[in-house]
Amino acid sequence: MRLGVLDVGSNTVHLLVVDAHPGARPLPAYSHKAELKLAELLDEDGAIGSDGVDRLTETIRVARDIAEDKGVEEILPFATSAVREAANAEGVLARVAQETDVKLEVLSGEDEARLTFLAVRRWFGWSAGRLLVVDIGGGSLEIAYGLDEEPDAAVSLPLGAGRLTAGWLPGDPPDAEQVRALRRHVRAEVARSVGVISRFSPPDHVVATSKTFKQLARLAGAPGSGEGLYVQRELSRESLEQWVPRLAAMPTAERAELPGVSEGRAGQLLAGALVAEATMDLFGIEAVEICPWALREGVILRRLDHLRAA
Repeated sequence: MRLGVLDVGSNTVHLLVVDAHPGARPLPAYSHKAELKLAELLDEDGAIGSDGVDRLTETIRVARDIAEDKGVEEILPFATSAVREAANAEGVLARVAQETDVKLEVLSGEDEARLTFLAVRRWFGWSAGRLLVVDIGGGSLEIAYGLDEEPDAAVSLPLGAGRLTAGWLPGDPPDAEQVRALRRHVRAEVARSVGVISRFSPPDHVVATSKTFKQLARLAGAPGSGEGLYVQRELSRESLEQWVPRLAAMPTAERAELPGVSEGRAGQLLAGALVAEATMDLFGIEAVEICPWALREGVILRRLDHLRAA
C-alpha cells in the first residue's frame, strides 16, 4: 500500500510518501517540504499567532492534496513540540481538522524518542546490541537507550535547535556572552538526564539522527547525500569541538555556504552544535554513527506493525 506520513515539526511540515507493506522495508516514493518554523511564530503568551495558524492550515491542505494526487491510501499525520507546547494547541488542532479533514496526532516527547528508537533499531538490526540514540529537532532533544525495539529509557528535553536560537542567540553572529550563556544552559539541562541512562550497561552502538547531526557530520567530512543511504557516516566529538567555535564566529549567510548546510537551517546550526557537543561530552560519547531513518520512519513502521497484527 502507499502511505503518507505528514510531520508537522518545529521547522518544517514534511510529507513523505512511501510504498510499504508489513514485513518489507518502506520505499520512499515522494517527498514534499514546506518551511514554517512554527517554533519562531509563538507570541508572548506562547500561542501560535493567527498568521501562523493560517499558514499552517494552508500548508497542511496543500500536503493533503499532494498526498491524494500521489495515490496515498492513508495519511499518518502527527505534530511535535511546536504544536504540543503552544498555549492554543487545542484550538489550532480543531481548526486544522475542520478546514482540512486532517486530524493531527500530537506526540509527546517520550513518544518521539520511542518511535525514533524503533526506526534506528530496524535500520541497524539486532546485531547492533544495546543502542543509545540521540535526536536533535527544532523544538526538543530526544535520547533513548535499549536492547530491544522498545527502549528501556526515553528522555525528551526542551533543547531543540530552533527553540534555542530564537530564545538565546539574537545576534548574527551572536556575541561571545550569548554563546557562553546558552552553553551553560544546555549543559545543565543535559546533565539532568545522564543519570537516567548511565544506570544501564554501556551502549554497544551510539547513533544520531536528525538534520542537525547530518549537517554537522557533513561539515566534519562525512559523505554527502549524493553518495546514497547506505554509506556509513560518522561524527566524532573531536571534530565537533573544532567546529563549534568556527560556527559561533560566522554569520548565518556564511554558514549557509558550508557544504551540506541548507539556507533554512544555517541560522540554528550553532545552537544544534552546542546541544550535540554537550550531549556527546556529558554522556562520554567519542563518535556517533548517523542513521538515515528517524521519527517519520518510526511512525510508518508502527503503523505497518499494527496492520500485520490485524
